[in-house]
Amino acid sequence: MAMNVGSSDSEIISAINTTPLVDVMLVLLIIFLITVPVVNTSIPVALPKERVEIRETKPENVIISVDKVGAIYLYESKMANVDTLVEKLKTKSKLRPQPEIQIRGDMDANYEGVGKILLACQRAGISKVAFITEPPARSL
Repeated sequence: MAMNVGSSDSEIISAINTTPLVDVMLVLLIIFLITVPVVNTSIPVALPKERVEIRETKPENVIISVDKVGAIYLYESKMANVDTLVEKLKTKSKLRPQPEIQIRGDMDANYEGVGKILLACQRAGISKVAFITEPPARSL
């Protein structure tokens, strides 16, 4: 093997060997590419898990429904307006333990009907509100 160390006049080689510099930069680039996605999520949030929870219907639960037109029903009786619903819910909010309000909204209904129910629950002092949904059909 031969090595070029310059001429016999002790000539200094002024060229920089960039191969180690490129190797170090590529290693640093790979490290940054791996660690940046992990550091990117800085706010700790408990995300919901994807599962279907089977809930028991208790007799003390209050079921409020909204149909396609936006009419509000407490169990099977139609409410004339939101104030009537608030008065009915105020009597339920005084019970201990407070019953859970379960909202059943039609898929084709506007959000306004569900929003009115949530506002009525807030005005009545209800603390437990849940939404009833149906799980998607299983695909084979």
